[in-house]
Amino acid sequence: MFMRISLRTASSVAAPGRRDVRVASPHNGSHPHNPELHDPKRNFIISQGPQETRVLIKGKCHCENMAFALDWEGDPPEIPARACDCSFCIAHGGVWASNPRSTLVVTIRDPALVSKYAFGTRTATFHVCSRCGTVPLVTSEIANHVYAVVNVNALVNVEESWLRRAASQFDGESIESRLARRQRNWIASVRFACA
Repeated sequence: MFMRISLRTASSVAAPGRRDVRVASPHNGSHPHNPELHDPKRNFIISQGPQETRVLIKGKCHCENMAFALDWEGDPPEIPARACDCSFCIAHGGVWASNPRSTLVVTIRDPALVSKYAFGTRTATFHVCSRCGTVPLVTSEIANHVYAVVNVNALVNVEESWLRRAASQFDGESIESRLARRQRNWIASVRFACA
């Protein structure tokens, strides 16, 4: 469900050149006074410009120590959800999504509760919440630039029908090929902030 907002009332969320801004939350009811509809932690914004539509997707670990906002293309977006077959991802429910044209902002309330884990080729860092055990994202630093993927199981405002689930298998991939794939496919605009 979508609620249209005129640019006069939504000028603070409308980007320059955007014609329409809609706020949506698949988790709320149709009641016009639903307080969840006005909760910025739960809603996402869909904006339409002359050439594109973008969606702000939100995610978090279970205890909300780590949260993220991901700017995504499409209305509704088609989100590739790749289930990695490595032992760590299987044990932690790692199903990863990325869009190289997206922007990811990660907010951390207590950095002391974030554990970083790398194994195998040590080219990826899993960000694990020490409090709740959730792994909401993975980063890879390549040539002094950080790339990321997010765990679709940590998304809070996404319809299941938007996910395009598939298995992935990277055994035997060389480190050079792996890093090149991440540069092509992972989120290239990543920013970390403390809450």
